Amino acid sequence: MTLRNRWRKFVNVLMLSLAGLCAVVAVFVLFFILGYLVYYGGKSLNWAFFTQLPKPVGEHGGGMANAIVGSGKLLLLASAVGIPIGFLGGVYLAEFGGKAFPFFVRYTADLLNGVPSIVMGIFAYTVVVLPMRHFSALAGGLALGVMMIPISVRSTEESLRTVPLSLREGALALGASKWRSVATVVVPAAARGIVTGTVLALARVAGETAPLLFTSFGNQFWSPGWNQPTASLPVMIFTYAISPYDDWHRQAWAAGLVLLGLVLLANITARLMVSRRTLNQV
Repeated sequence: MTLRNRWRKFVNVLMLSLAGLCAVVAVFVLFFILGYLVYYGGKSLNWAFFTQLPKPVGEHGGGMANAIVGSGKLLLLASAVGIPIGFLGGVYLAEFGGKAFPFFVRYTADLLNGVPSIVMGIFAYTVVVLPMRHFSALAGGLALGVMMIPISVRSTEESLRTVPLSLREGALALGASKWRSVATVVVPAAARGIVTGTVLALARVAGETAPLLFTSFGNQFWSPGWNQPTASLPVMIFTYAISPYDDWHRQAWAAGLVLLGLVLLANITARLMVSRRTLNQV
């Protein structure tokens, strides 16, 4: 073995070792944070946390049932806004776009993806809260939905571009129109990536606090409609974490664990649905 080959082998082993070490450190930090959250949040979880409203200041106990329901409502509104627009935008960029306008759309999506979330909150505050003259779940859902659009657009486009060209050509050769080949061949083939991108977009906005402070604000009680201030887990975590009360700190840890669990459950459910669909197609 020549000296050059030995040097290449040494560099290869060294780089692989450094990459593996960095991966181990990253995983260790991740599991340390998760373990820390599970340890403190798990001790604070009880049935009352899921079924009761927050107690007034000075009273121990209570829960965040209204915040759990409120977060679900906000994510439902955000999905109704962000997923359809992002999906159709990604399909257009991947299958029907030209050169100039798609470049503008991609640039805008990347730009919006880097905009601080508080700017999205101010935008929703300007177009919804100010004209309506009050905070509401609608404003919060709009802010989160706008944040989902660029993530959904780019993930959908990239997923569709991974589909082999031969599938498109085969559908067109059988006489299918362009839109029909996309709807029945390309999109199902890229369903796994599209769903994964959608779940990542939901996970991205599920923990946002700044936009909700300007839009849905918060509520210590139930919000039966969509046109009222609504409690949410991120805002409750923020409010309780900066408070001087130990009981509120305990509930903030529990709320963080619940929020993490809901995101993880949504991710697992989406992957199972996609895997089952793939097996059925096979």
